[in-house]
Amino acid sequence: MTDETKMTDPATGLTVEAAQSEVRSLTDAIEKANDAYHRQDAPEISDAEYDRLKRRLLALEAAFPELASDQSPTQKVGGALAEGFGKITHEIRMLSLGNAFEDEDVSEFDGRIRSYLGLDGAAALAYTAEPKIDGLSLSLRYEQGKLIHAATRGDGETGENVTENARTIADIPQHISGAPEVLEVRGEVYMSHADFAALNARQLEKGDKLFANPRNAAAGSLRQLDASITAARPLKFFAYAWGALSAPLSDTQFGAIARLAELGFTTNPLTKICNTPEELIAHYRSIEQQRAALGYDIDGVVYKVNDLALQKRLGFRSTTPRWAIAHKFPAELAWTRLERIEIQVGRTGALSPVARLVPVTVGGVVVSNATLHNEDYILGRDSKGALIREGRDIREGDWVQVYRAGDVIPKIKDVDLTKRAPESVPYVFPVTCPECGSDAIREEGDAVRRCSGGLICPAQAVEKLKHFVSRGAFDIEGLGAKQVETFYKDGWIREPADIFTLQARYGSGLQQLKNREGWGAKSAENLFAAIDERRKISLARVIFALGLRHVGEAGASLLAHHYGTWAAFESAMTHAQIGAGAGWEDLLAVDGVGAVLATSAITAFHQENERASIDRLIAELDVQPAVRRVATGSPVEGLTVVFTGTLEKMSRAEAKSRAEALGAKVSGSVSAKTDILIAGPGAGSKATKAADLGIRVIDEDAWLAMIEGA
Repeated sequence: MTDETKMTDPATGLTVEAAQSEVRSLTDAIEKANDAYHRQDAPEISDAEYDRLKRRLLALEAAFPELASDQSPTQKVGGALAEGFGKITHEIRMLSLGNAFEDEDVSEFDGRIRSYLGLDGAAALAYTAEPKIDGLSLSLRYEQGKLIHAATRGDGETGENVTENARTIADIPQHISGAPEVLEVRGEVYMSHADFAALNARQLEKGDKLFANPRNAAAGSLRQLDASITAARPLKFFAYAWGALSAPLSDTQFGAIARLAELGFTTNPLTKICNTPEELIAHYRSIEQQRAALGYDIDGVVYKVNDLALQKRLGFRSTTPRWAIAHKFPAELAWTRLERIEIQVGRTGALSPVARLVPVTVGGVVVSNATLHNEDYILGRDSKGALIREGRDIREGDWVQVYRAGDVIPKIKDVDLTKRAPESVPYVFPVTCPECGSDAIREEGDAVRRCSGGLICPAQAVEKLKHFVSRGAFDIEGLGAKQVETFYKDGWIREPADIFTLQARYGSGLQQLKNREGWGAKSAENLFAAIDERRKISLARVIFALGLRHVGEAGASLLAHHYGTWAAFESAMTHAQIGAGAGWEDLLAVDGVGAVLATSAITAFHQENERASIDRLIAELDVQPAVRRVATGSPVEGLTVVFTGTLEKMSRAEAKSRAEALGAKVSGSVSAKTDILIAGPGAGSKATKAADLGIRVIDEDAWLAMIEGA
């Protein structure tokens, strides 16, 4: 047998002796190549040859585990990792996807796309459809063909630096040829069913913890501080997208994926072009039927507009692209017994009922808890009094059907009354807070009952603090939910400002952080440094971190970009009055802000205790002004514009996106601060008000002429 033939034979075709000989030969060749590349900066073999050698060694070690060792080149990395993972900021954000659960949702998605682009139902519009891999998102950055770094999605803007771990995955090439100078390849790290079963068998044999499912196993394996552990785990990678590019891969989604395959990445063979919603759904059904035989977990099918120029026009919402959607598989069902109902109190005081279940596997995941939404849902009706589950209530001891909506949150679908015990009694929802004993009040129009205790309620205080340190908020390294709970319980932290005075209070003297169990001088020093690093923080993160009811990340971003600075935002909220006045009108003029969000924001600044807590926090911070991404030299940069009437050349959504991309502020109402009103046919009261205020009014053609070429 020639050396070349031997290298391409399946590993299972070798005897142990032959495999052992080849492992030695491969090990010597790879270590020599590593020394030349990493230490001498003088590679002696091509990138392709190096990748081929390493893939062959990994295959042999998988087929003959007794030949694998800790000293194998497949177990070694270029350098040791520091404590924890570093962070990498994505040049282009990694967003999540909107979801579709019914066939009608797919048709509506197509309709929204056509409406936004101004296309009628007969116009050609192609999509790609591909399996949605249930794994861990990963972004790989290549510069001049060399893998520079790898990062998890994280919060979309900043991910964990897992470069050394990613280098151990055979599906991820270290070098590529013929690629753009800068290329960020994005995809999913996953583990096959067979590899998952084998891994758990090894874990069981060693007496180690078993993994719940392949996704958890893949995520846990990639997030190992010791890269040799990752190298020993059978991880795989599917490429399906890209981030930063110095040159386009193609002019279509399908073409770009084909280009990634040509560059050496594994792509999914089930990806297909579809030209109608009916074709999308047909391919979805086909993939669904193959689901159990694929050998890896998927939880749906992803549809994307195929034309990349149209993707660019469609753009993004705050957290999802307009041009893509994930069509999730139907929730999987299982029956189990509901042992008891417990009430959890959230940061807004909401009393949330949770079902504690006899553990049951649903969709490959062991479920022991499920949400019960609110007291109406338990009683068998919706918030308007209409019956659900034909009026069947939910009781402790019931036999219930559990499902996982979108394969994420376990919920109760139904109750089997034939198995209900004769002595069963209806569940009585509490009218006092189980944490502090304060009255739990349900306001008119609110679907939930809320604790009135406010800051005296420990559950609300702890949940607010957990929210404050969450990823989208302050995201302080080393200070997570567990540490917050402990510090609160021990009286070290009661409100956000206390976090920034922690070192002054517990960094010296007899009672020091470094002397606590589980802490040391180095870990305490690292935490204090991480806290100080977060004193300088963006306005949007601060607003989100305050935990104002109804103000999520998107709302916080809208407020930050509208007011620009903390001083302006604080002054506006302080002087605004709910329901009337210039401050109220200015707040409602922010496109995307409604009366509910506005009321919540103003209320927080008018409550004495909450306002005092906010002021103490801000005194510890350096809040950075919001930075608006604008097009240099845009003729509408910095202007406030309002669209009204019917637009004929583009949809209202596209017009708004285009204006914002050029640096304009789009408002939903006309005020003295409005610079231009773009009025189409049918313009009514806004045009009249603009004329009364002396505001410039132009038609759509004039607007397009103004921004042409910008």
